[in-house]
Amino acid sequence: MATTTRTPTLADDLKPLHHPKTWIGKYVWSQDHKVIAIQYAATAIGIGIVALVLSAMMRLQLGFPDTFRFIQPENYLQAVTMHGMIMVVYLLTAILLGGFGNYLIPLMVGARDMVFPYVNMLSYWVYLLAVIVLAASFFVPGGPTGAGWTLYPPQTILEGTPGHEWGIILMLLSLAIFIVGFTMGGLNYVVTVLQARAKGMTLMRMPCSVWGIFVASIMALLAFPALFVACIMMLLDRLLGTSFFMPAIMSMGTDVGYEGGSPILFQHLFWFFGHPEVYIVALPAFGIVSDLISVHARKNIFGYRMMVWAIVIIGALSFFVWAHHMYVSGMNPYFGFFFATSTLIIAIPTAIKVYNWLLTLWRGDIHLTVPMLFAIGFLFTFIHGGLSGLFLGNVSVDVPLSDTFFVIGHFHMVMGVSPILVIFGAIYHWYPLITGRMWNVAVAKWHFWITFLGVYAIFLPMHYLGILGVPRRYFALGETAFIPPSAHLANQMITIAALIVFFAQLLFFWNMIWSLFWGKKTPPNPWGAASLEWQTPDVPPAHGNWGPKLPVVHRWAYDYSVPGAPRDFIPQNEPHTDLTKAHAT
Repeated sequence: MATTTRTPTLADDLKPLHHPKTWIGKYVWSQDHKVIAIQYAATAIGIGIVALVLSAMMRLQLGFPDTFRFIQPENYLQAVTMHGMIMVVYLLTAILLGGFGNYLIPLMVGARDMVFPYVNMLSYWVYLLAVIVLAASFFVPGGPTGAGWTLYPPQTILEGTPGHEWGIILMLLSLAIFIVGFTMGGLNYVVTVLQARAKGMTLMRMPCSVWGIFVASIMALLAFPALFVACIMMLLDRLLGTSFFMPAIMSMGTDVGYEGGSPILFQHLFWFFGHPEVYIVALPAFGIVSDLISVHARKNIFGYRMMVWAIVIIGALSFFVWAHHMYVSGMNPYFGFFFATSTLIIAIPTAIKVYNWLLTLWRGDIHLTVPMLFAIGFLFTFIHGGLSGLFLGNVSVDVPLSDTFFVIGHFHMVMGVSPILVIFGAIYHWYPLITGRMWNVAVAKWHFWITFLGVYAIFLPMHYLGILGVPRRYFALGETAFIPPSAHLANQMITIAALIVFFAQLLFFWNMIWSLFWGKKTPPNPWGAASLEWQTPDVPPAHGNWGPKLPVVHRWAYDYSVPGAPRDFIPQNEPHTDLTKAHAT
């Protein structure tokens, strides 16, 4: 009888690990993916708090103009720019890929660590350097750049724009450093998924969280180079006087010496990165929320293969929609038609995911735990934000709404609030695994309800303001004829709601820190999850994750409520029995 031999993989490599001998080796220059994940998350949250403070400053000015003397027009524009860039790149991308990607991938696929632990360590320190360079722009002459988070030339580097000297240089340099760091991390994530899976862990047995992070990493490796070259070219325009993006232009009545550059070229490069970036953030959130819903509804994910292919298709299509951000830049109507059509097409696999989440909840044994509350909250905000995106994908509707608060409301519901709700839910879900302790449930529920209701009070009225034509990025609206008094009242109410949500986040930080020291110790698998990360010999997992022997995977990650099984979940590494064999995937 013929026999087949399996090609050895990294999962077969059982050489002993090199364990760190010192505190610095274990917690500072650590090569353990779990420590690196916490370093990424802590740094991202730290710089994210700066962005949150900047948003509060913006809201104070919009809600109560001419009240706070420390907020001047240049400070407002700088706050707009730094808030946007920090939140999109340095917080969301870093925490979802660098934080959750690092922590979850090896544990969920049954690996001891990332394939390249030393490179993984370097990726974090390069990211930290990028954050330090960005933060340094607050302390240089002229302050950080105030060109808007999209950094459009020519105004970005012209005199009169806040931070046009040192601020923009440090911003562009920081982005370039960030991309170098992410490239090291992203390659690690992709290779680990492809080469270090445990025996039996086929691609179609991986949890949706791994699929989301895996596809997002591939997308980032393809999209970030466009932003990298744009940053280098603009740095050359600023420092050496080249004219990649700078046309012949007069500034303050003086010829500034540029000629022949194309500002539109920068917009194409930026948005070729920028729209995939939306899904670089969204796809890990999609995967994580799929796992949260399945675990806490005690039901297998509906249409798993369809969900996986939807992730892949969304990732591919996201590279063909970038110019819908550029309708107001002027383009051939045929191009406008193409990008409007591709924008609507990408809504199809996204809608499939929404339907599958709802069908997973349908007739499930729903446990309204805090992670589940945040997952359901995500469904609301993402659906509402996505529906407003259908308006902006249409050329004739987008042009009058493009520079209004409608875009702010849509973008924050989809790209800001929705992923952050998933991040909160994920932190609450995996906190017992990371620390071995449980947080305070009552405080966590207060945190959810204030945050969830508060974000609707903030961003839903912005759609109304946008339809009125209230422009975005304006320091003060003044007595503008077409803006009714209701708009000013709405801005005041939005500011009050934003400040409440801002201070409510103190509940989260208090809960996490207090529980780390005094929280109740949890059992090894408090949620009854079937995926591999909850099946480690130690909680929290030790260095190397699995002890002397790696797990062997026998089924998918979603065997919940299987008829005839002794428990309402079957772990991935539990062998088949006569009762469960028919349900194996």
